[in-house]
Amino acid sequence: MRLDDWFLTGPERGNDATKLEPWTEGNLVRPLVHGATYFAELAACLAGLGKDDLLLFTDWRGDPDERLTPDGPGVAAAMARAAERGALVRGLIWRSHLDFLRFSSAENRHLGEEIEAAGGQALLDTRVRRGGSHHQKFVVLRHDRRNNGGPDRDVAFVGGIDLCHSRRDDAEHLGDPQAAPMPGAYGDRPPWHDVQVAIRGPAVAEVEKVFCERWEDPAPETRQPFRRLRDRMSRMADVPPLPEPGPAPAAAGTHAVQLLRTYPHLSHAYPFAPEGERSVARAYRKVLTRARSLVYLEDQYLWSTEVIEPFAQALEREPGLRMIIVVPRHPDQDGWLAGPASLIGRSEALARLMRAGDGRVAIYDLENHRGTPVYVHAKVCVVDDVWASVGSDNVNLRSWTFDSELSCAVLDAEPDPRPPSGARRFARELRLTLAAEHLDRDPGDLDDLLDPESAYEAFAESAARLEAWHRDGCRGPRPPGRLRPHPRPGLDRVRRALAMPLYRTVVDPDGRPARLRRSNEF
Repeated sequence: MRLDDWFLTGPERGNDATKLEPWTEGNLVRPLVHGATYFAELAACLAGLGKDDLLLFTDWRGDPDERLTPDGPGVAAAMARAAERGALVRGLIWRSHLDFLRFSSAENRHLGEEIEAAGGQALLDTRVRRGGSHHQKFVVLRHDRRNNGGPDRDVAFVGGIDLCHSRRDDAEHLGDPQAAPMPGAYGDRPPWHDVQVAIRGPAVAEVEKVFCERWEDPAPETRQPFRRLRDRMSRMADVPPLPEPGPAPAAAGTHAVQLLRTYPHLSHAYPFAPEGERSVARAYRKVLTRARSLVYLEDQYLWSTEVIEPFAQALEREPGLRMIIVVPRHPDQDGWLAGPASLIGRSEALARLMRAGDGRVAIYDLENHRGTPVYVHAKVCVVDDVWASVGSDNVNLRSWTFDSELSCAVLDAEPDPRPPSGARRFARELRLTLAAEHLDRDPGDLDDLLDPESAYEAFAESAARLEAWHRDGCRGPRPPGRLRPHPRPGLDRVRRALAMPLYRTVVDPDGRPARLRRSNEF
């Protein structure tokens, strides 16, 4: 398998200014399905940090009191304790929109203040387009080679899980006791499905470069005078230099890793991405030209006909290609206009996919065993059980062009020996792990899911049984499985017309330079 058949080459990334390598080999990447799994591992790693170790993190939302384990500690306390033990703690937290819009400006500031009080530094970063966000969610832990074991203990966590309320859920999906506001359909403790990966090996140094490029950006973190004054008064405007990066960790496994990113095009250009970067979009467009048998996708949004087009073209090109897609049942915003604005893009995207591959595209949402919808926040894609991606990016224009994003794409050098041949172990195991949960299968009862056509039928049969049970008034034992067929969004013409401007300008804006928008290139 040639890596450049699936990964972007350096020129294909479209950003000569970055310091990132095109990809690294010899990594070990482990999926951490569910926030509870990720948080428990993160808590253990933070507890092991000592003098002169390094903790770097970025976050879209951070709640300082969010417990990493059922009995603590909170996020801020765990990081503060590391700083008190002599670790160097640096954070880049999106400043966020206002709280009354269901965002987290107060929580993000408080997280930064608690880290500052313990001797770390956390910047509130608004170096984004107006209305945009820093949506990257990653943590890097590097260890001082003189005192604490050196690069072999280094790890990076990359994916879609924020360090905040509602994320600490597990396979039972009863929700995080510390819940964030969500529409009432998700209940008082919204069930939450999400995925992160733990990376060991040379790619850890590449994730560190992503942080360093943003930290060393000379532009001010905010251009609003009041906010700059407030940051200076609380020491959150201090930008001390980072230490020189240590050596990259040694090889740890069989996984090649490519880091994919989105940065918008700004008038005050990023020095590390003068015209932005859209390698997330470019990677999808490249890998979908190779799709032959199955695209498995879990996504929070699935919006935009421009973004869905390479998926549709793959279906039209390959008559044997199937797609299994898992999305949330309800939007995360439920206002009279906010809800329809969230559904417009999905309605158009689903219509395009169905035209391209009628009978070969299946779209599901999830519920727990109590019948409560599970909010799908995961951003996972597996193509032909070869290429796999886990990140912060959703399938929409905002994630592909407007916000900052970071994704980890993986190609495993180890073939999966099970038929059908051609699969790679990491990608296939990731798909099967997720399928086992959604179908309520034991890990040893997955052989029929190896073949893409059989997997497609197994999902359809499971969802049909559960849907029939609901139609029958939930009489008798509940059938196994958590999948429900996802209904096509229905919008009346008035609400659609009123919501369309909100969708185009606020919900799913386009952050490409004008010349790329005109040519519909990325």
